[in-house]
Amino acid sequence: MATVYYDKDASFEPLKGKKIVIFGFGSQGHAHALNLKDSGLDVSVCLKPGSAAIARANAGGLNVITDPDLAAKNADVVMIVIPDENQKKLWDDHLSKNLKQGAALFFAHGFNIHFKRIVPRPDLDVLLIAPKGPGHLVRSQYQQGFGVPCLIAVEQNASGKAKDIGLSYAKGIGGTRGGVIETTFKEETETDLFGEQAVLCGGVSALIKAGFETLVKAGYQPEVAYFECLHEVKLIVDLIFNGGLANMRYSISDTAEYGDYSRGPRIITDTTKAEMEKILKEIQTGVFAKEYIQECESGKPNMGRLRKEDAESQLEKVGSNLRSMMPWLGESVLKKESAQTIQQTIQKPELAKK
Repeated sequence: MATVYYDKDASFEPLKGKKIVIFGFGSQGHAHALNLKDSGLDVSVCLKPGSAAIARANAGGLNVITDPDLAAKNADVVMIVIPDENQKKLWDDHLSKNLKQGAALFFAHGFNIHFKRIVPRPDLDVLLIAPKGPGHLVRSQYQQGFGVPCLIAVEQNASGKAKDIGLSYAKGIGGTRGGVIETTFKEETETDLFGEQAVLCGGVSALIKAGFETLVKAGYQPEVAYFECLHEVKLIVDLIFNGGLANMRYSISDTAEYGDYSRGPRIITDTTKAEMEKILKEIQTGVFAKEYIQECESGKPNMGRLRKEDAESQLEKVGSNLRSMMPWLGESVLKKESAQTIQQTIQKPELAKK
C-alpha cells in the first residue's frame, strides 16, 4: 500500500524564513505561487522580461523577478514549472551555477531528472511535488478549503530533511489536505507518460476517431456519429471519475452494460495490450524522451503536421458546427482558459483557508 501524508504530517516550519521562487506562471505555476502566498510563505515568480504573465502575477500580489540569475542566487527553494523541453536550458544557463549551496530544487514532473537531462549538483535537495489535477483546480480547491492530492518524491536528500521540506511545500499548495502519496521520480515519470500516451490522450483520441470513421464509412450521418463517439464520452467519463467503473455501469442501461462487458474486450485485444507494453518499454528505455526532445529541437515539424491534419479532419469540422448549437460548451474555452482562469483564481483570495 502507498504511504500517504496529510496535514498532521506536515509543518510550515521547514519553509519559514526561506525564499521560494517559482519559474513559470502557467497552469501549475500560478496555482503554486498564489497558494503558497496565501499560506503565508515568502514566494516570488521568475518570468521573462515582457511576459504577459507579469501583469497577472502582479495582480495576484506576487513579487516578480525578471532576471533568472538573480532569482536563482536569492532562492532557498526553486520550483520549475516551465515546459519539459525548456527546463534543461534554464538549468544549464541560469540555475546550475547560481543556485546557492544547499538549496532545494523542486519539479512538478520528473521528466528531466529521470532521463538525466538535468543532473543536479550533489549539494542540492531534489524533490518532486506533482498535484494530480490541473492548476485551476489546485487553486480553486485551495480557495474552498480543500486540496488536490499530490505525489511526493525525493531524488536527492543532501540536507537530510528533504522530505520535510517537500511536505511543507505540499501543505503550502493544499496538497496535504487531500493527501500526498509517496513515489519516485521514475514511477511518476513513466506512469505519467504511459497514461497520457496509451489511455488518457493517445488511446482515447484514437478510439474516438476510429469509432467516428467506422460509422461514417458505413453510411451514417457524421453529426450522429459525432454525438455517439465523442460528445457522449464526457457523460461516461464523469460517471467513472465520480465513482469508478462500477458507478458508470450502475448508471447506464442494461443494454449498454452488457455491450461493455461483451464487446469491450474485442476492441482492446491482446494485440492492443502488446502494443501498450511496447509503448511502456519505449518510455522506460528513454526512446520516447529522446524522440520528443529531437522533435522539439528541430522545431516540432511532425507535431505541426499532425496538428494540421487533425484540425482539418471531418471529425473536427463536424464537431465545430455542432458545438455552435450548444452555447453552454464554449468553442474557445480551452484556448482562453490559461489567461482567464488564472485571472479568476487570483480574485477573492480571502476565500483561501490556511
